[in-house]
Amino acid sequence: MRIGEHGVRDHIRLLFPAFVLVTGVWSLRLIFSASGLPFALVRLVSVTVATTVSVLLSVILIHARRFGGYASVVVASLLINLWAQILIILSIMFGIFTGSENIYSEPEFRVGSNQWAHIHGHLTFGIAIGTLVGAGVGCLLLWLLRTLVRTPSGV
Repeated sequence: MRIGEHGVRDHIRLLFPAFVLVTGVWSLRLIFSASGLPFALVRLVSVTVATTVSVLLSVILIHARRFGGYASVVVASLLINLWAQILIILSIMFGIFTGSENIYSEPEFRVGSNQWAHIHGHLTFGIAIGTLVGAGVGCLLLWLLRTLVRTPSGV
């Protein structure tokens, strides 16, 4: 499947640093939670913030490398948000199958005691809303970059 001039593999290659950033923050949050740090401190390490920053940095890369257009921004937002939600869902499932709690399966983050509904929420609203908001802000940033920042014509 091609998006503009580039395939999905090209997008994944471009977004690899974003995937690493989101994975690192996800891991750090799990480690902080497991080490017993106060909940208020663990909340400062946010996968949502890392995902947002990753989408915005990806837009800057798309602009600087002349990688693509607005469709590439939407794909970047989808792939990064999908990755973040998969990591969170894996953490929730780990909690379900082991009978343990982690930062992603804590009662503060779910509706009632149903972890499967929590997973369903991440699969639907987490991916959809995260992608739409990320794509909207990312497209606005790309438009601003293209309007205000000129790249050299030879690059």
